[in-house]
Amino acid sequence: MAGKLTNKDKRVAKLLRIAPWLTFLVSSVPLPLVFLLMFLGSAATDSAAVYLFLAGISLGLGVIVGLVLIMLLYLYRRNWLAKLRDRLAADGITATEVDWFEQELTTHERETRGELTTQNPVLADAYVETLAARLTASRVIAKADRELVLVRRRIGQARNISVAATTSLRSDLEADQKRLDSVKVEAVARLAEAKERLQVIEAAASRNLTENETDAMLRRLSATREHLPLTMEMEKLEREALQEAHGNLNASGLGQTIEKTH
Repeated sequence: MAGKLTNKDKRVAKLLRIAPWLTFLVSSVPLPLVFLLMFLGSAATDSAAVYLFLAGISLGLGVIVGLVLIMLLYLYRRNWLAKLRDRLAADGITATEVDWFEQELTTHERETRGELTTQNPVLADAYVETLAARLTASRVIAKADRELVLVRRRIGQARNISVAATTSLRSDLEADQKRLDSVKVEAVARLAEAKERLQVIEAAASRNLTENETDAMLRRLSATREHLPLTMEMEKLEREALQEAHGNLNASGLGQTIEKTH
């Protein structure tokens, strides 16, 4: 299911965490162990020497094969997690999904989150929720930047074509660029709000607030939010702009093809 973490995802993630080490043990231990047991049970000196030699050789080869398999599984796991994060972020990152974006957090954010979890669970929940908003805004900005690069490249290509039919195409591309710029500006503003909220929570935690003071502070933070959650609002802006951009590009490309056939 798009945007949702499934039990299958959890099982696969757990398996990919332990698979490299299991693979290493399976590839490097059994065969040398067999030769070692044969060496210990051998009565002849010549046979014992051969078994000991084979045990050493098989151990070395097994270690090499195990390391190669660990590297391949690590690359596969990294690629799988990247695709999973993209899918989870498709409808906005929620507080319960922040753990899957651990590597996108700064060192300070990880340390602060850990401290708040042990010292003030109420503030920790607010901090994680704000981290989700920060991650979502950062991803929207990054994706808007990538789309802007593509749109600007298409605009440059269209300007190099001296065909009257490209006038409409350039107009559509420039409109797409404006929409993406607007999405980026909005996302930057939301990112600034999320970072400011993180600092407010950190400051509140450093003052060792009482439970009542913490609740009051959280109510003030909640009062500054829009009616739509930040994650959903960001995703909505991004999806509408990009879908419209792709629709215009497809329509313009079809129109240009028809024009050329005439």
